[in-house]
Amino acid sequence: MKVIIIEDEKLSAEHLGNLLTKIDSTIEILAEVDSVKKSIALFSKGTVADLLFVDVHLADGLSFEIFAKVEVNTPIIFTTAFDEYAIKAFKLNSVDYLLKPIGQEDLKGALSKFKKVRQPNNSSIVEDLAIAYKNSNKQYKNRFMVKMGEIITTIKIEEITHFVSEDGVVLLSTLSGKRFVVDYTLDHLESLISPESFFRINRKAIIHIDAVQKVSSYFNSRLKINHPQLEEDGIVSRERVADFKKWLDK
Repeated sequence: MKVIIIEDEKLSAEHLGNLLTKIDSTIEILAEVDSVKKSIALFSKGTVADLLFVDVHLADGLSFEIFAKVEVNTPIIFTTAFDEYAIKAFKLNSVDYLLKPIGQEDLKGALSKFKKVRQPNNSSIVEDLAIAYKNSNKQYKNRFMVKMGEIITTIKIEEITHFVSEDGVVLLSTLSGKRFVVDYTLDHLESLISPESFFRINRKAIIHIDAVQKVSSYFNSRLKINHPQLEEDGIVSRERVADFKKWLDK
């Protein structure tokens, strides 16, 4: 089996290489590279291996940048020193990972899984993982600029109860009951505000989690959020009820 190691720490690369050959003497370390740039150059030349070991953080960037520049269909085992939150993203996307410092038994297990699964096309999984990682580190808006007559002011995200679409415009509502027009569609807003704090309950409204004080059953298998500012806009559509309950229960 031919293996490529992408790792910017020389000692870590040597340690991994020694463990691999100790576990299986037939393993051939085809190449060791320590940067995104060198990895892109290597794959651009058509170099092919059976398995890649890829450190997430490299000296010149994240290893995900490699797969954005060149197509790589080789199965990957990521090596990482990430915390548990990031590791969940790896598990979610079914990508093998090894937490540093790498132990022999963990490496044996990863190799065993690889031999059983042998994913023929790993590129889509890599793309999903890159998206998951990007989203886990995404910086969301923490304030919105709004206009009050001739004055422009800011509203902190904690002051917002919900956004609602009315008559072709989107309105931001605050804890004090004030409403302001914002220059975003609801679809765009969903990508700008944290999904931990906000949820789109229907096609017309996005609410802040603190605005959900009471929820009651509503006809046609829907839910109604009992909030004085929401009124008829506080209905959770039937197709969103399950996700809404999961969101509340985090």
